Amino acid sequence: MSVRPDLHQHYVRACQNVGQPENPFIAHVLQEADKNDKTRWTKGITLKIAGNNHLVPVQRVTDDDLQVLASVLRSTVFVTGLDLRCNVLTDAGAEHVATFLQENSTLRYLNLMFNDIGTSGAELIARALHRNETLVYLRMTGNKIGNKGGMFFASMLQMNSTLEKLDLGDCDMEETTVHIALMLKNNSSLVELHLCKHEMKNFGVERLCEALYENSSLRYLDLSCNKITRDGIKFLAELLKQNQTLQILDLNANRIEDDGAIYLSEALALNNRTLQALSVVSNNISGKGLVALSDAMKTNVALSYVYIWGNKFDEATCIAFSELIQTDRLKPNCTDVEPYEVDGHLHLAELSHGLKKHYYWSPRCGEVTNKDANASLAIAAVSDYL
Repeated sequence: MSVRPDLHQHYVRACQNVGQPENPFIAHVLQEADKNDKTRWTKGITLKIAGNNHLVPVQRVTDDDLQVLASVLRSTVFVTGLDLRCNVLTDAGAEHVATFLQENSTLRYLNLMFNDIGTSGAELIARALHRNETLVYLRMTGNKIGNKGGMFFASMLQMNSTLEKLDLGDCDMEETTVHIALMLKNNSSLVELHLCKHEMKNFGVERLCEALYENSSLRYLDLSCNKITRDGIKFLAELLKQNQTLQILDLNANRIEDDGAIYLSEALALNNRTLQALSVVSNNISGKGLVALSDAMKTNVALSYVYIWGNKFDEATCIAFSELIQTDRLKPNCTDVEPYEVDGHLHLAELSHGLKKHYYWSPRCGEVTNKDANASLAIAAVSDYL
């Protein structure tokens, strides 16, 4: 591990050997990586070759580019993370990824979100992970792998005991919740699961909750941007009364309304003492439900992060959350609202705080420094490599 690598020169030679033109963006990233001191290399580095980088000129990575890059990194022990989001990789690129995952034994993080990988590419990657024993975090977000692709990953997770974090959000999957639920009954390594934009309805939530009674590893469950209503929340509330592992629950952009908020509040007030963060942003909740949530926080000291913006605030809501903040029960950096007063009446303003504000994008100014915008990183450290 003490030998200083020269990734850029290896990449130049590899391109020459196969007659592939150099991708100047890849060359730039590898040159910058070569400048890291020995301490960084010893700990392992993440190569950020994201196609949506606004800070440097970008030539998006193609399947042929990836084949050459994979040949360079195949035996490189210093590279432990690879961010290839927002490029133009297809199923052919997924084949190179699959081969790389079978031959490399050091990569822990792989971000492939918002490429053009389909069902056959998903199958190749999932099959490679049957045998891979090092990858811990995989993001497939935004690749249209469909229901069949989702089932390949669900089957893989019944065999793979290494992967801890998986994002299958916005992958055109509508009927895979049952298969994912079956996986959760058997899998004991997954701690973070993102199922946003799955067209999930109450039936899917019921199946998921049934499985989670038998799961003791999952800590972060993202069900945002689905079609969950108060009836689906009933199942989640019953689960929370017994579950002792979930720490983060993201229900952003569903439609749980007042009844759903009250079901959650009752479970949190009387039974659950392990959930630390809850997002109910944009759920058509009015004062009755929001006040119930604020009351639950008075008895539940474990719940520390609550996000409520995008609902219907009445004066009772504004007073209730203002009191939580003023008494320091709810810290200003742990919520997305801030009280202010006009003509003797309290109102709530929006703050740019949340569980994962920068999960899909990074500010153009460079590295994310506002931890309050990405609170999930601070909770049980379940979201490395943002």
